[in-house]
Amino acid sequence: MDQETDSDAIEELPAWPWLLSRAKSEVENLIAGLPEELREPAKRLPVYYEPKPDPKRHRGIEPDTLGLFVGNPLAETHLAHGDVAAHIILFLENNWFGDEAEYKEEVRITYFHELGHYLGLEEDDLEDRGL
Repeated sequence: MDQETDSDAIEELPAWPWLLSRAKSEVENLIAGLPEELREPAKRLPVYYEPKPDPKRHRGIEPDTLGLFVGNPLAETHLAHGDVAAHIILFLENNWFGDEAEYKEEVRITYFHELGHYLGLEEDDLEDRGL
């Protein structure tokens, strides 16, 4: 009996439409499952989907970044004059690690991590919550 290697178990990167539809569906489900006090702010926060960080537009962002929160946190929205509107970017190809279940889990973790930044949580707070 042949033992399957790790590289054999990893599925090839799916096409962009597949990645996009699964990620959008997962984010919609995550938002719908949030408590009301978090759901409303999350609904108002746009989420954009890109394959990977574009070095021309995302200067200083590592090429393997999974997601990015841009803008001011919710508590600081009154300071937003002249700033970029708050939003999340999920880099879908970077969230792919081999199969659909893992992909959905990575999208979930990454979305919640970036949403946490919007809600004012720092990296240590997010790590304490497993994000």
